[in-house]
Amino acid sequence: MATADSPRPGRRRTFDRARALELAMFEFWQRGFDAVSMAELTARMGIAAPSLYAAFGDKRALFREVVDTYTGSYGAFFDRALAAEETVGRGVHRALRAAAIEYTRPDRPRGCLILSAAVNCGTASADVEALLRERREANTAALREQIAADIAAGVLPVATRADALARYVGAVLQGMSQQARDGADATDLLAVVDVARAAWQAETATP
Repeated sequence: MATADSPRPGRRRTFDRARALELAMFEFWQRGFDAVSMAELTARMGIAAPSLYAAFGDKRALFREVVDTYTGSYGAFFDRALAAEETVGRGVHRALRAAAIEYTRPDRPRGCLILSAAVNCGTASADVEALLRERREANTAALREQIAADIAAGVLPVATRADALARYVGAVLQGMSQQARDGADATDLLAVVDVARAAWQAETATP
């Protein structure tokens, strides 16, 4: 039997796909992949199970789309901040300050979906863990390349350890995300950013 939100042949869907996707994103972001059931997703999204499968595929396919959507929307602040500055050092500082604000906004789940959605995943969800790990590693690699470019251009000292510095930034972001989920506010995280900036400056100081 067709429900109000399930399309009959020749009829378009009556639910807002983008809104349904965002609601699913917030569930995964807040609770993690394994903790959210398909029944809870359909209830949260306000659609019947057949419509969810027709529109998004299974739970894993939905999650992959959620990750892509998050990366291009809520999670895009870091790349925007880097692109807005002439040097990678200034860009990283700007991006970390943006993270302190974004991770603690009251109108959305705290922290970062890419950093937290695979926490406590079981062995059956190893592919989900791998997906998010690959995204994090790709982000680290991209930052490492930008640091290396500034070294090559003479902006940073030759002795700068590009890989260690990129991984350090990733570690700071992960820590800030968890701190936000534990209740830290923007002021708390901005203080962390000040310390991280001092560490960056010490690492990149000319001998």
